[in-house]
Amino acid sequence: MSTLYMGADESTVAKHVIFSGDPWRVEVIKQYLDNPVKVAFLREFNTYTGTYKGVPITVTSTGIGAPSAAIAMEEMYEAGMKVAVRMGTVMALQDDMLGKFIIPIAAMRRESTSKTYVEEAYPAVADIELVNTMNATVKQMGADYRNGINCTMDGFYSQMHDSRFSIESGRDMTPVFEELKQLHVTGIDMESACMLTVGRLMDVKTCVVTMTTVLENLKEVLLGQERKDAEDLLCRTALEGIYNYHNKINE
Repeated sequence: MSTLYMGADESTVAKHVIFSGDPWRVEVIKQYLDNPVKVAFLREFNTYTGTYKGVPITVTSTGIGAPSAAIAMEEMYEAGMKVAVRMGTVMALQDDMLGKFIIPIAAMRRESTSKTYVEEAYPAVADIELVNTMNATVKQMGADYRNGINCTMDGFYSQMHDSRFSIESGRDMTPVFEELKQLHVTGIDMESACMLTVGRLMDVKTCVVTMTTVLENLKEVLLGQERKDAEDLLCRTALEGIYNYHNKINE
């Protein structure tokens, strides 16, 4: 029986799953798969399964934010997922990170969805062997990365970026960024903490591989071809990383 929102089942989903926030980035990464088969495109969930260098991999999307990311994790787990890689973009808090990878070892749980699974004291921590493999893969691809701690939050226009409404309301984002920088947080996103928490509870090997496309409050942004090239590198790195991890654990 197919899952409720994603239309997936054990016959259509691989053990290794890559999650993209953007459903259209799935169309980019599926070009690097051999014999990609469309599973479904329902709501924000765009899903294909194929192989990469002989390794079966499913690529799917979560949309924006922790609630839909948790649904994606649940339904891929129901369909037999064993390894989960969130492949996304991130807002960095260090000015030298634009166009570089952030592979967090853990994340602050400032979103609310993971609290519906387990108490806040439970840590959102990545699988260390998967992280180490992704670190090595980024180097293999000729790119730079930083490990660290991400902070996952719910409110893009209330916590991360000025909007017309936030300005009219007198809301100042500066204290959010200053506090997180004092805590040595590397980047801000909207899904990682939830996915790491839920993955750990499921005993699914989970990590996050993100590309820095914006700096705090969008003071600098990758645009045009530079952005496309960065996201293409992100897709290729996630696939190569899973291939390397598969080979490592099957040595």
